[in-house]
Amino acid sequence: MDTTVPVPKAPGVLPRAEWVKTLPQTIVASCVLLLDAEDRILLLRYAGGQPGAGLWGLPGGMLDHGEDPLGAACREVCEETGIVLDGPPRLIGYDHRADVKGTGPVIDFYFYGGRLPNELSVLRSAEHDDDGLFALADLNATRLSTPLPALTALHTAALDGTVVCLREGLPLESSAAHSP
Repeated sequence: MDTTVPVPKAPGVLPRAEWVKTLPQTIVASCVLLLDAEDRILLLRYAGGQPGAGLWGLPGGMLDHGEDPLGAACREVCEETGIVLDGPPRLIGYDHRADVKGTGPVIDFYFYGGRLPNELSVLRSAEHDDDGLFALADLNATRLSTPLPALTALHTAALDGTVVCLREGLPLESSAAHSP
């Protein structure tokens, strides 16, 4: 028995090229968490004139056209620190932010790049004016581009071999409590 019901005045199907134009546009970025032997995180401070001037953050940035998040993570860490990763970094989390500085939605992929050698020399890009190794406990008064709850969750994921889902810079179980 056919139970289909015709739909009066159904909208026409858009040609694929037109339909694609209606899809949401999202910026995608990749960041890399690197730890030293004492589990301190390598952070870089954005230089004056940069969008995040004065903020400390993980090495990373936006994907180039056609680039995948893993490739962007390796490229960005090398461009911003001079560090070439020994192997592919491991995914430890992602963050969906609905609107970043009026540009619309952003999805950040976070990767664990491993342990830093003891005698590390960071070769910063012009985008940054300082670098440092920070224990989580010492970041409460630091101006961060990635919120401390996110860094804490990512640090734990790196050490435990897990993956964390973030929303608006907060672990998903925390962000659910703050949703409208």
